[in-house]
Amino acid sequence: MITISIMLATIIQALDGTIANVALPHMQGALSASSDQITWVLTSFIVAAAIATPLNGWLVDRFGLKNVFLVSVAGFTIASVLCGLSATLTEIVVARMLQGVFGAALVPLSQATLLDINPREKHGSAMAVWGMGVMIGPILGPSLGGWLTDSYSWRWVFFINVPIGALAFYGIWRYIHGSAGARRIRFDMFGFVTLSIAIGALQMLLDRGEQNDWFSSTETWVELILTTLSFAYFIGHTLTSPAGKTFVDFRLLKNPNYVTGLLLIFVVGVVLFATRALMPTMLQGLMGYPAALAGLVTAPSGLGTMAAMLVVGRMTGKVDLRLLLGAGFAITAFSLWQMTGYTLVLSQGDIVWPGVIQGIGLGLVFVPLSAATFATLTSEMRAEGTALYSLIRNIGSSIGIALVQALLVRNTQIAHASLVTHVTNANPALLDPASGYSAATQLGAAMIDNEVTRQASMIAYVDDYKLMMLMTVIVIPLLILIRPPKASAGPAQVDHAAME
Repeated sequence: MITISIMLATIIQALDGTIANVALPHMQGALSASSDQITWVLTSFIVAAAIATPLNGWLVDRFGLKNVFLVSVAGFTIASVLCGLSATLTEIVVARMLQGVFGAALVPLSQATLLDINPREKHGSAMAVWGMGVMIGPILGPSLGGWLTDSYSWRWVFFINVPIGALAFYGIWRYIHGSAGARRIRFDMFGFVTLSIAIGALQMLLDRGEQNDWFSSTETWVELILTTLSFAYFIGHTLTSPAGKTFVDFRLLKNPNYVTGLLLIFVVGVVLFATRALMPTMLQGLMGYPAALAGLVTAPSGLGTMAAMLVVGRMTGKVDLRLLLGAGFAITAFSLWQMTGYTLVLSQGDIVWPGVIQGIGLGLVFVPLSAATFATLTSEMRAEGTALYSLIRNIGSSIGIALVQALLVRNTQIAHASLVTHVTNANPALLDPASGYSAATQLGAAMIDNEVTRQASMIAYVDDYKLMMLMTVIVIPLLILIRPPKASAGPAQVDHAAME
């Protein structure tokens, strides 16, 4: 019952990261917002969640896990109602910020709780359940959001959280036994402020960079300077302050398993979310797929991930984690290699099967990576450790999406400039009016330019897939740094205070 309750809380938070995307055009009209302004519905949630995530460790230490969980679920549910009732853009942006603040604790605390209530030999299965909950958002979010918007109203994208949130709140209140906060951590105001500014500015830079034409915009430079200075102040302050009086416990960064896990989950965030951001635009923009069909052929990737999680959850503890991780990264790299062979002529099977293979690879990585990362952390460090783990994964996804989109634009321009050098009057194929592509007529020249742009875009997409494949391959040698958890003679200690 604890597992069901906390996974319901995880699902509503994971869903809200993507469920509102498809409803934006409907919101834009209802709230009288411009296309530029309506994106704040997405950005405000992401930035607020990123800033609030590092607070989880201190909040749990101060008030206890159960109290923080209950307040987070209640606050998130109430904020969802406020989103659905919003009549102006300002109201929904503020409500989305509240959603982000209260929702920031749900995913890391659910992970920490599952690790606490299960013996070590079942951590693999526990992380499989947690991983499936986290993956439901990217898989079902756009489809569910589109159905609710078309069948009812965009407001139901937010109202759907109310019954789920109510069940999660009751389950957490009923089945988790609370304990007083240990109050070992002193709140570091300067560390929190500098880290919050750095994370918020970085998220703003990544979310709005493409829209602002990156570094040709003053806003982007301001965000970059804020990010750099704030991170520098935070690191300097943390390194020079006495132990136990800083916002982030640097004992976490002395744990080789944990640090390696952070680096690898960063790469997973980049590859997973960047691929999911690229594929729909490629299918709809270059190949004329309608939105529903694009969602249908990309959905099997998520199903592959969930199926792999179910299998690998049972294998964790019986097979060396490094072998599972190596196999997962290798399979993911193979699927990306398949994508580097994409052309403008693809069958639906050419899209589905590499996606399924990639999903299986990521599923093989997600579960053992979570188990290995936290295998050597003590229970009192899990709340802060899971918060930082989630934060790094989210930053990885933001950087990945921003990187591939920026490279897509740049490489399209480069490829276009290279291809047009072959469009000359000396090419007999371009002087034949029967072909349609005729440089001798205005319509024919326009058709040539359109086709060159399509080919250049395809080359740019392939370049992005090559980059992600190389990133995946490069991190594989880091697996030697991971120490597999020692087999326990009996059941590992469980936090019985959290159980009935």
